[in-house]
Amino acid sequence: MKKVLLSALLVFSLVFTLAGCSSSSTDSSDDTATADDGSLQAVVDAGVLRVGVKEDVPNFGLRNTETGEIEGFEVDIAKMLAKEILGDENAVELTPVTAKTRGPLLDNGELDLVIATFTITEERKLTYNFSTAYYEDAVGLLVKKDAGYTGLADMDGAVIGVAQSATSKDAVQAAADELGVSVTFSEYATYPEIKAALDSGRVDAFCVDGSILGGYVDDSTMILPDRFSPQEYGVASNLNNVALAEAVDGYINGWLEDGTIEELITKWGLNY
Repeated sequence: MKKVLLSALLVFSLVFTLAGCSSSSTDSSDDTATADDGSLQAVVDAGVLRVGVKEDVPNFGLRNTETGEIEGFEVDIAKMLAKEILGDENAVELTPVTAKTRGPLLDNGELDLVIATFTITEERKLTYNFSTAYYEDAVGLLVKKDAGYTGLADMDGAVIGVAQSATSKDAVQAAADELGVSVTFSEYATYPEIKAALDSGRVDAFCVDGSILGGYVDDSTMILPDRFSPQEYGVASNLNNVALAEAVDGYINGWLEDGTIEELITKWGLNY
């Protein structure tokens, strides 16, 4: 009888201990974000990956005027992610975004991801999840060949065209301050608008990352040798979508390691 009572007490004690551990684990998960937040499953359930991409950046994301399709390096990444997550590279819904609209579209839940030359910064990481950088660039300046500029040091009094909400303005302003050069900025919604402003003489330079500028060079323009503020591009997602962000980061790192990303960079002529 004593053995039976002792055994019962041991079983009760074990059950109580396990219950306590289970309760503690549950409480802990309430305090910290976990990968099991449903964001990845939501994409699977929807059967489509909604991605914001550029449609006006040659080689990264540009709408083909003949087919109407958006094509480029970052579009390929979006399709590969759809293939991994949903088993079909065509299970992706591409939405054109600009530097000004991409953040709000993530915030309001209209997009699952943004893959749109989105520079990773410490400030932005407070608002969005970013994958490991899949591409690194630096800010440059496109000018007319007959303007006589050889670098930012020559551009005192120049008006520089930049995209709304882009980090390019801050990078060039900091460099100009160091050189003692006074410049002003004019902001535009899209890159073609900046190029048109340069062509018409409304601005003296088109400022954005060097590889983007490469798509806008023509017989009358050139990219100055100056480079400012290295820019790393990452795949962005809503800060609450931890599971989706972790899955995407895993794929990006795998493609960096096996050379897939480098092959895409070469395919799209981005080896600047």
